[in-house]
Amino acid sequence: MNSKYLSIYNEITTMIENGKIKPNAKLPSENELMQEYSVSRDTIRKALNLLAQNGYIQKVRGKGSFVLDINRFDFPVSGLVSFKELAEKINKESKTYVHKLELINPDGFLMKQLNLSSNDSIWEVIRIRQIGNEKIILDKDFLNAKFVPTLTKEICEDSIYEYLEKELGLKISFAKKVITVEENTKEDRSCLDLKNYNNIVVVRNYVYLDDTSLFQYTESRHRPDKFRFVDFARRNY
Repeated sequence: MNSKYLSIYNEITTMIENGKIKPNAKLPSENELMQEYSVSRDTIRKALNLLAQNGYIQKVRGKGSFVLDINRFDFPVSGLVSFKELAEKINKESKTYVHKLELINPDGFLMKQLNLSSNDSIWEVIRIRQIGNEKIILDKDFLNAKFVPTLTKEICEDSIYEYLEKELGLKISFAKKVITVEENTKEDRSCLDLKNYNNIVVVRNYVYLDDTSLFQYTESRHRPDKFRFVDFARRNY
């Protein structure tokens, strides 16, 4: 038989997941929960601690426990996951809009990011990602045309990585990622459904093939309330 605090935890998580308790709602106080469930303070605290540990609530000292928005999508920090793979994993209706697809010569900034000269050619691909009925990601990809000689709108609407791996036979190996929180730009505001958010989470990727060739630089710009970036860490001794 489950402990009483687990029963309370399961009941509250079910109400949060079913939408009976909305994001940002304040849970009843410890005293109120003790009376509601006829249990001790220790039992209530165990249930609340478990809710906090699993990302359902945030406990604010002196103010109480507040429900978090659980409708966030996990991006693994240490992995390389395409948007198509993410959408399939979370089983949400999604769509990609190709905002720009052009073969260009890199400017000084992109020459530095991709270790190129002004005579090299790169693909500039700007895509808007929609999940459900909200546009929440702006992806700005720059790919070395030496490795990717051809791109089409249809490929970019589906999955560039799938095309690179299955059609071109490239082996994408690893990436260096830099994650920052920045003020949103005019471009962000025109392309995304940002609501009242002034900031945006920017993930910059430097992506390499298995022969260590740097072939892609990406800026992936995320509405901050819809994503959490997760990783698994182990302490080395």
